[in-house]
Formats: sequence, structure tokens, C-alpha cells
Amino acid sequence: MILINLLPHREEKRRQRKRAFFSGLGLAAVLGLGIGVIWYGVVLQMTTAQEERNSFLTGEIKRLEGQIKDIANLRAEIDSLKARQKAVEDLQTNRNVPVYLLDELVRYTPEGIYLTSIKQNGDLVTISGVAQTNERVSELLRNAQHQSQWLRQPDLVEIKAVNVPVTAGSREQRRLFDFSVRVSLKQPPPPGADKPASAPASGPSGPVPRKAT
Repeated sequence: MILINLLPHREEKRRQRKRAFFSGLGLAAVLGLGIGVIWYGVVLQMTTAQEERNSFLTGEIKRLEGQIKDIANLRAEIDSLKARQKAVEDLQTNRNVPVYLLDELVRYTPEGIYLTSIKQNGDLVTISGVAQTNERVSELLRNAQHQSQWLRQPDLVEIKAVNVPVTAGSREQRRLFDFSVRVSLKQPPPPGADKPASAPASGPSGPVPRKAT
């Protein structure tokens, strides 16, 4: 016997396919929504963890900045203490320089020279005076160059002839030479180091030259 289906099977298959399509579409939507929720949770967790790390790093940076400021202040204090120490050492080192200078001048100023002024500016000393002859000034320069332990690089700044009265109110005049000499002082050794042989212990030694009047 032959069976004939008189129902609209094409419409039924179309409806079945439509239901299957919408079912798949709904399932895909549900899966997509689930994946989106899961991804949002992961991203939120990662964001929270990163914010915690950022907060930790910010706190550490502030702490290190405070330490850096403390170190900078400590270095400034150290530099200040070093400057004070150097000033004290320089004062300790240079306090005897005038004594050495006067001793050297007493030792090596030849006869026939009268010193009128001594001016010191740092390591430079300008010596002014009156000499009987040019040769006396030359001898002073040679002594400072070759014999003195504290004077170096003597330089004749000026020398000129002048006429001065022999006595106050006298018309008789004497021909002298007004001169100016510049010398450099050698730096004294630091405290505790050996001093040059010419450094005076208790006072100047050797013959004291006579000065012209």
C-alpha cells in the first residue's frame, strides 16, 4: 500500500530550521555573554591588581624620595663640615706665615736697604723700600731667588732715583733709590709635616743685616 503525506512538509521543515537557527543564535548569545562576563571579571581583577601594584610603587617612590632628601641634607651637612674643617686647617697652616716672612726678610735683606712697607695679598707680597744703590736691590732679589726657603719668584716692580735730605731741614741731599719688589710666598707644610730648615723655632737666627737710615 502506498502512503501519501498530504501535510505541508516543506513549511514544517522551514519552521524546524528556523527554530534550530534561533536556538543556535540564542545559545551563541548566551555563550558570548558568558565569555564577556568572564573576560570582564578577568580584566577587572587584573585592573585591581595593577592598581594595587601602582599604589605600592607610589608609596615606595615617596619613601625613597624622603630618603633622597635626607641623603641630600646629610651631604650638605658633610660639605659644610668639610668647609669648616678646611678653613680651620688653613688658619692653622697660615698663622705662622707672617713670622716666616719677617724672618726671611731679616735674613736676606742686605745692608743699605730700608724697608718702608710690606703688603700681603694671598700668596703675593709687595715689599717697598729705599736702597743706597741699585746693587743692593739686585742682591735682595738674588737672595730671595736662590737662598730663601719661603720666598720665590721675586720680581722688581719699580725702581727710581730720589733725593732726600740728609737731616730734617737740611739743604744737603742724598741720592737714594726708591724701589718696589713683588715676591710669592711658598705654602707652609700642613700641620704635622716637616717644615723647611729656615722656619724659625724660637726667633731669627744668623746675623741681622743693618738697614740704611
